[in-house]
Amino acid sequence: MLPDTDELAEVLSDLAVPHEDINELVRLGRRVVDDPELRGFLERSVEELVRETGEIRGGADLPELDWAPGALQRFFPLFVLIAALPSVRAHHRDRGIPPEVTRRTLADAGRNIAAHRRRYGTGGMLRPRWLSLHFRGELFQLGRLQFQRGRIGSWTSESIAAEGLPLGPGDLGLGLHIPDFAGPLTPQACDRSLALARDFFARHYPEEPYQVVTCGSWLLDPQLRTYLPERSNIVRFQQRFRLSHLPAEPEDMTPVRFVFGTGDEPLERLPRRTRLERSVVDHLREGGHWYVGHGWFPLYDAS
Repeated sequence: MLPDTDELAEVLSDLAVPHEDINELVRLGRRVVDDPELRGFLERSVEELVRETGEIRGGADLPELDWAPGALQRFFPLFVLIAALPSVRAHHRDRGIPPEVTRRTLADAGRNIAAHRRRYGTGGMLRPRWLSLHFRGELFQLGRLQFQRGRIGSWTSESIAAEGLPLGPGDLGLGLHIPDFAGPLTPQACDRSLALARDFFARHYPEEPYQVVTCGSWLLDPQLRTYLPERSNIVRFQQRFRLSHLPAEPEDMTPVRFVFGTGDEPLERLPRRTRLERSVVDHLREGGHWYVGHGWFPLYDAS
């Protein structure tokens, strides 16, 4: 069940929800609690989300209130996450996870709402299923980067096997994610996050011996190297990885959405303030395409 009015406002602040959304969310929360149909739907949704908390499932779908108007529809998944807080916090406590890691991990909910407002101009949940990973104990914020307990896919496993590591599809692998609104992606920040990850998973998930870090991201498109300096943060981030797969199908709007926060503006109207902004736009305007690359590196040889 959701916290009462006063506590709900505090919980929203703890989750880094933007201040301009808190009053509306408190009002909507009371509406959910007072409406038997909404309350029942919330309870069933929470049961599904917390089932097998701590197991590697790749997240869970969060419900959408297709029949609800406006803000209630956009924010309902957040209420499911809030109602699931006792479950994920209990899992973290059972694993001895420090409270500051819990707080920073779950605060990605507020980042998600900020990203929704940047893209659409309103509050809401941009990628509800993504946040289910955090609230099920599958993903953690450790310094600048996020790490997801997961398994190696077939594309990556072929590249790993080619280098002689005894890992195959379905074996354990840490998925690496790069959150927005979290400062520059400097080599020093990445090194610190990786050091934290080595200690964190060995300490709190000792039965899961992670050997490799995997990543699928537009930041791993090798074409970026033709536009950015060799000492740029993005190029140096790429240099950590063995590229295992570059799909044939482009995803041109993926870097546009991440760099500019929108994929709806015509290219000629996007700003060109930084080298990265100019690179993303000019490449597309010249007829090029962007791709989401997939790569990996050994966790204990990540320099």
